[in-house]
Amino acid sequence: MVDETPVDYRAVFQALPGAVALLTTDLVYVDVNEAFLALARRTREQVVGRYLFDVFPDNPDDPSANGVRYLSASLRRVAETGERDSMALQRYDVQDPEHPGTWEERYWSPVNVAVRGPDGSAALLLHRVEDVTALIRSRSEAEGGRTRVLEADLYARARELQDANERLRLAHARDHEIALRLQESMLPPQPLDRHRRAVSYRPATGALNVCGDWYDLVDLPEPNRTAVAVGDVVGHGLLAAGVMGQLRSALSAASRVAAGPAQALEVLGLYARSVDGAESTTAVSVFIDWQEHTLTYSSAGHPPPVLCRPDGTVTFLDGATDPPLGARPEHVPRPQASCDWAEGSALVLYTDGLIERRGEDIYTGLDRLAASICRHHAAEPGPLADALLADLVPDSGAVDDIALVVLRL
Repeated sequence: MVDETPVDYRAVFQALPGAVALLTTDLVYVDVNEAFLALARRTREQVVGRYLFDVFPDNPDDPSANGVRYLSASLRRVAETGERDSMALQRYDVQDPEHPGTWEERYWSPVNVAVRGPDGSAALLLHRVEDVTALIRSRSEAEGGRTRVLEADLYARARELQDANERLRLAHARDHEIALRLQESMLPPQPLDRHRRAVSYRPATGALNVCGDWYDLVDLPEPNRTAVAVGDVVGHGLLAAGVMGQLRSALSAASRVAAGPAQALEVLGLYARSVDGAESTTAVSVFIDWQEHTLTYSSAGHPPPVLCRPDGTVTFLDGATDPPLGARPEHVPRPQASCDWAEGSALVLYTDGLIERRGEDIYTGLDRLAASICRHHAAEPGPLADALLADLVPDSGAVDDIALVVLRL
């Protein structure tokens, strides 16, 4: 039998044997436990409600002091990504509260963790610190000067490692930003007719990689015909974004002159053989005939589009699926299939980031997608796209990029 005695979590927090503080994402103290106050030799009134670095600034007498910079970077990174950060050994001197202007040499081992809110983002920051100053001093005194030299060398190497990690993070962040801007510039503009169609692109959460997902909408030369496509390049970063741009442009051009989506994908497949990094790209193309009320489609190894009829009936367009681009050593004509649609139907194209989850069968994701579309099928394209993302993307965020196109037929 489960004990249903209510737990006083505030009392638990105060009783924790380790020194722990709760901060807002703006680095203002919300609460601290008794162990923290004892370790910092501060009263609650001197800490709670105040900005972290007003309470614990850097030692102004030490030109090499960098505790504020490193701790601030760690906490802000946790606030942005939601990921735990265990910091390297830190020297962070603390002012003696009984003797203003007197600074005590202190060594710390900090860990910073996000406390998530209802939306999954960091609502608070939990900052746990362990003071290892006494350990370093006792070993130095017991074993003589050689140990002191070794401890100083350890601290210096920890600082060097933290500096190197920070430079790597900044370099990765710059690459990520460049790749996102490149990717955005290569994607087509949002459609002006917001009542009939909606598109969405959502990068993976908390990742420094950019994937090669794309979407495209093309008004064909023939009256009353539109081509819509989505695709996914294997790989990450600037290379994937560059390949994505080439393939999207090639398929857009091929769709304007091809007899149908299968022929457009055949042309794209031939072109992909000459593009490094394009192997195993998946793509699906659907030609919409607005006058005849037909969809003609072909898939190169991509998850099937979904047609949802006005009554909520969901059909996966999986009747013309072939291997990804470049998967065959020789050229083979691709299959093509057609189906009718009724006024008021919805067409949904997407990349695998919307449906796939680690350790889960892809058909489970497809069933989840079908159920969500059926549940929200009466919504306009924009709200329908938002509902699909809300239903299918985990609270922790997308682990892969997502391209999503919703059209009201």
